[in-house]
Amino acid sequence: MADPKGFLNHGRELAKSRPVEERVKDWNEVYVPGSLLPIISKQASRCMDCGIPFCHNGCPLGNLIPEWNDYAYREDWAAASERLHATNNFPEFTGRLCPAPCESACVLGINQPAVTIKNVEVSIIDKAWETGDVAPQIPERLSGKTVAVIGSGPAGLAAAQQLTRAGHTVAVYERADRIGGLLRYGIPEFKMEKRHINRRIEQMRAEGTRFRTGIEIGRDLKATDLKKRYDAVVLAVGATTARDLPVPGRELKGIYQAMEYLPLANKVQEGDYVTTPLSAEGKHVVVIGGGDTGADCVGTAHRQGAASVTQLEIMPRPGEERNAASQPWPTFPMLYKVTSAHEEGGERVYSVSTTHFEGDEDGNVQWLHLTEVEFLDGKLTPKPGSERKIPAQLVTLAMGFTGTDRENGLVEQFGLELDERGNIARDADFRTNVPGVYVAGDAGRGQSLIVWAIAEGRSAARGVDRALTGASELPAPIRPTDRALMV
Repeated sequence: MADPKGFLNHGRELAKSRPVEERVKDWNEVYVPGSLLPIISKQASRCMDCGIPFCHNGCPLGNLIPEWNDYAYREDWAAASERLHATNNFPEFTGRLCPAPCESACVLGINQPAVTIKNVEVSIIDKAWETGDVAPQIPERLSGKTVAVIGSGPAGLAAAQQLTRAGHTVAVYERADRIGGLLRYGIPEFKMEKRHINRRIEQMRAEGTRFRTGIEIGRDLKATDLKKRYDAVVLAVGATTARDLPVPGRELKGIYQAMEYLPLANKVQEGDYVTTPLSAEGKHVVVIGGGDTGADCVGTAHRQGAASVTQLEIMPRPGEERNAASQPWPTFPMLYKVTSAHEEGGERVYSVSTTHFEGDEDGNVQWLHLTEVEFLDGKLTPKPGSERKIPAQLVTLAMGFTGTDRENGLVEQFGLELDERGNIARDADFRTNVPGVYVAGDAGRGQSLIVWAIAEGRSAARGVDRALTGASELPAPIRPTDRALMV
């Protein structure tokens, strides 16, 4: 194990962030480059090598956290990278983007600040890239079987890499112009620079995975035609149908879904635009939705020079510490989070609901009318006399997603059955009702975390591999019915 007294000798220390006044002027990641490595050995030593490491259960990937903490403590970076990659195809993604349910389940977290598992993870993988310990894993022989993966988010990429390494010929279809799905166009550059995606794509290309961009299955290519070309198809198309806000004034100009707003900012960083067509510069911005996507909109608006930024959330403000009665360890608690975007300014308003929008004579949104709400008889109810309006010249809706896209025809063309929540139904092997067609990620699970997406991709790959060859040595960390440790 790591230092047996590490958790007694060292407190929790996180990665250092660049000053706010500096980082809002660029789109680079917010952390000080290289600030983790000098402290990470001590942070890894805080891992207690518990008899039952509950961090394994907090993470659906089953990451071998005590093992790579020990290697990081000893600065054996090659061994740490090997243990990290044993369960996770893309630790540089999860180490930057995951909200770390593993840390919520850390045994040390019962009465002390948890081990900085995310920071250790990202330190290991960044060091592995630096030292050349990440290399293509080319299969020894080919199976002669072909697989199409539709969607290039974390679930699709994980499934594709696993199946390629198993010897199958895999092609990934992506409707956008670049590979990465929401990793590419939904996650702002300041949270994860896209160079991390690019080098993984090059690794996968070297392993034999093929990529087809700008092709939307259902529109550009019929699902039935695609199925004829391949021995198996994996649907990793996400849950991209955004929840809308059907209130008066929704039709006004200046009101957009978050996934209409964020991708354009990313396209500027890719060099497609000089300036974004949907800029917050000089505008009063309102973000509706208090989750991570909402925070991404907040940080993006700051960098575009918004006059003000207000984030609205219909639910009450969460507590800052775990409530042992309602959210006991090791469940993933709903806590008040201050992200890097929130550190940069703006106002956060809880327990409010939008009643309508008000525009000018040209049809541009100018005001958002809201009311405070409270729980009465188990329902959110408006508070009489609490109505007010706030300036709103750009509004982004970041209220989550309700299911997979039905408009492009993919579901109907395949003849897929949906479950009661509108997700694509599947069996224990991630197989849909259509022979040879599988589903992984948010399309089958519903909106979830990146670690669940990668776990789904890995597990679905095993189901496909077993069907194509009769047996499989690929790992399957989860079942389709598994759920997070939450109350």
